[in-house]
Amino acid sequence: MIKFFIPHRKDGEKIIFFLRRHPFTIAIKIVFWAIVAIMPLAFHLILEDTVSSLLTNQYIAPIIILFLSLYYLYVWLFMFHSFVDYYLDVWIVTNHRVINIEQKGLFSRTVSEQKMYRIQDVTSELKGLFGTFLDFGTVYIQTAGEQARFIFKQIPQPQEVARKINQLVEENKKYHELEIQKNGREAD
Repeated sequence: MIKFFIPHRKDGEKIIFFLRRHPFTIAIKIVFWAIVAIMPLAFHLILEDTVSSLLTNQYIAPIIILFLSLYYLYVWLFMFHSFVDYYLDVWIVTNHRVINIEQKGLFSRTVSEQKMYRIQDVTSELKGLFGTFLDFGTVYIQTAGEQARFIFKQIPQPQEVARKINQLVEENKKYHELEIQKNGREAD
């Protein structure tokens, strides 16, 4: 069983899925930022004579060092932003509801949730060569709530997730209908 803080946890609520994007998606970003980080080194190796003469100039050398410092500061910042976006975008499916926690920038987060019995449609989608071979894609959850559509982006095994969510929705709808008949009101 997965241990994780769930906002407004209800009695008997269990985590069925704790989802993040597929690790391949962050690996691609890390490779990209590694290539960007190596570019000044490659530039130095290609134009070694010119760069060496510029570094010996007492006026140009500090400007180059300042530029490189700023360049690597931004590379680290964007790499960190990519990791934070990957790590903090989380989708939690419990036996009672779906929770969408989406990080938007470094200092902004949106948390949405929907009860299972209010879900109307669940669709999975696999796209592209990597998505097909590595089995990751998107799950769309159509709801009747305030946020009309939940999108689980680039998650592993989207077809299995969609199938299980559909199964949970059916179970929750039956339970919800029984509670309404029994109590004469909606159960949470």
